[in-house]
Amino acid sequence: MLKFDGETTKLLDIAYQGGDVTRRRRKAFDALHLREGDTVVDIGCGNGFLTEEIARAVGKTGHVIGVDPSEHMRARASIRSAAYPCAQIRDGLADALPLRDGEADKAVAVQVLEYLSDIPSAIREAHRILRVGGRFVAVDTGCKTLDWFSQDEERMQRVQTAWDHHYTEPRVAGLWPRLTQDNGFAAIEVKPFTFCDVTMRPDGLAFMLMHLMSRYAAENGHMPEAETKAWFDEQVELANQGRFFFSLTYYQMSAIKM
Repeated sequence: MLKFDGETTKLLDIAYQGGDVTRRRRKAFDALHLREGDTVVDIGCGNGFLTEEIARAVGKTGHVIGVDPSEHMRARASIRSAAYPCAQIRDGLADALPLRDGEADKAVAVQVLEYLSDIPSAIREAHRILRVGGRFVAVDTGCKTLDWFSQDEERMQRVQTAWDHHYTEPRVAGLWPRLTQDNGFAAIEVKPFTFCDVTMRPDGLAFMLMHLMSRYAAENGHMPEAETKAWFDEQVELANQGRFFFSLTYYQMSAIKM
C-alpha cells in the first residue's frame, strides 16, 4: 500500500484540486443525493476535500464525520474542514468505524475498498452505521482497465505489474452487486466513467499516477530507480511530441440499506 507521508500528501493536494480528481470526487458527491441536515460518514476521507464539500452541502444542521487511519491525511483534513462546525475528523478503519449503530444517513468511500483485504467486513460495517434506507456510495478503480502508451512496452508492463502490488482487489465493481446484496443492501447500481487523455497536465490524473507509480515501484524494490525514471521521462517526452495516450476507467457504485 502507498505510504501517505508529507511529500505524498502534498502531491495529492495539488492533484485533488485538478479537474480529473475533482470529477472523480463529484461522481461520489452526486451519488449521495445529499440534503440539508444529513449525517454522513466519509470513510477513508484522506485529505478531506470530499469531507469539506459534504459539510457545505449538509449545512449547520447536518453532520459529516471523516474517518481515516493516516495521521498525515487526518491532519490535512482537519485543517481543510476547520471552518465547518458540522465536520469532525476521526481516527478509524473501514471495518471498525467510530460511529454508533444507525447513526448515519449516508456513507461514502472513495478509492478505499480496493485496498482492503476484507471488503465484506467493510460493507457490513457500513450497513451497521447506516439507518434503514441509508445510502452507501463507493468509487473505486477498474484496475485492469489501464491503457497507457509507451514505446517500450516491456518496461510499461513492468511498471504496471509493480503498481499491481499496491492494491488488494482489482475488481471491486464486479464484486459489488453480490457483496452488497449478501450484506443487507438493495437498489444496487454500478456505473463506469472513464478518463482518456492525449495531453499531460500538471494537475491531471495521469501526471499524479506517474509520480506515484514510479516512486512506488522504486521504493518497494520492484524496479530500479533508474528504470522508473526512464519511464517517467519517456512519458514527458511523448507528451511534448503530442504522442501521449492514457485511459483508465473508474466505477461509481451505490446501494440502499434495507
